[in-house]
Order: sequence, then structure tokens, then C-alpha cells
Amino acid sequence: MFTFNSEAEVFLHKAPVDFRKQINGLALIVQESMMLDPMHTALFVFANARANRIKVLWWDRNGFCLWMKRLEKDRFVWPVKHKGDVLRLNGEQLTYLIAGFDIFRFPPHQRLNYGAVG
Repeated sequence: MFTFNSEAEVFLHKAPVDFRKQINGLALIVQESMMLDPMHTALFVFANARANRIKVLWWDRNGFCLWMKRLEKDRFVWPVKHKGDVLRLNGEQLTYLIAGFDIFRFPPHQRLNYGAVG
């Protein structure tokens, strides 16, 4: 299974995207539709209308990278009912989403931060 850094900042674009778009077209969506900086160190995730393909765009120091996964049989669980146009995830959630898990119906346990024991 391909995994992303669990601490990575991930922005998921909810609306389907025309998958003929490549790096320049997706970077424009990040900038103009998502209102984010495409050269930020985050991962930007897009799906097609059938939700059987995902593209991940990110800036790596001196150039863009584009990763794609195409499912031959199934579909990705995509958050159509969540509020807003953009969802914020972490790398671990992205890894599970790509593996086929419904991260929106079964969110992980809440992270706890304590200053002291007991």
C-alpha cells in the first residue's frame, strides 16, 4: 500500500474535476477555486465524477509532482455531503481514503494532549 506522511497537510477538493486537467489546470483550481497557494507544502487531492480516479498534486521545492490512482472495479468514498468546498485532512487519512476506507463515516479517535500525568 502506498502511504503518505501522516503529518502531511492535505486539502481535498470535493467537486469532481475534469481528469484531462494536468498540473497547470489543477494548480489553477487550487489557486482560484480553493483559494490556496499551490506552491504551499500541502497535498491537494481531486477526484473525477465517477470517483474511480484520484489525483494528488504537490509542490516539491522546485517543481510540481502529480500522483494518480485509477481503480479498475470500485470507487473511492468521496465526501459529497460534507459542508464546504474543501476538506482538510492529514496524510494518514489520505492513505486510508486511497486504500478504500470510509474516513468520513468512521473518523479516528480524537488526539489528546495533556500537560502533565495524573
